[in-house]
Amino acid sequence: MKKTALVLVHLACAFVLISGACKSPSNNKLKGLWLSKDGSKKLNITDKTFAIDGEEAEDYFVKGDTVFTSYQGNLPYTTYRIQKLDDRSLKLMLPDSVAVEYSR
Repeated sequence: MKKTALVLVHLACAFVLISGACKSPSNNKLKGLWLSKDGSKKLNITDKTFAIDGEEAEDYFVKGDTVFTSYQGNLPYTTYRIQKLDDRSLKLMLPDSVAVEYSR
């Protein structure tokens, strides 16, 4: 009986560790169609692409509070810094150090 309980405890711990390691990071707050506060810019973020004002969509990844984009994986990356992000608003620092506020 003691061996069975010990095996079950080890299996449960292994399941918790594996499920945590296999979980992919989610950017659900970031994804969607964003419009700038003045209405001049549109930002469309999907699972794999990042596009501003209907320009060609670029691949992207998020590390910390920075969005790194590149066209078809080419270097160098273009960086956009996230200053504020919640469900309804996004404040993004563009590469030319201009902050733009977006809303859904």
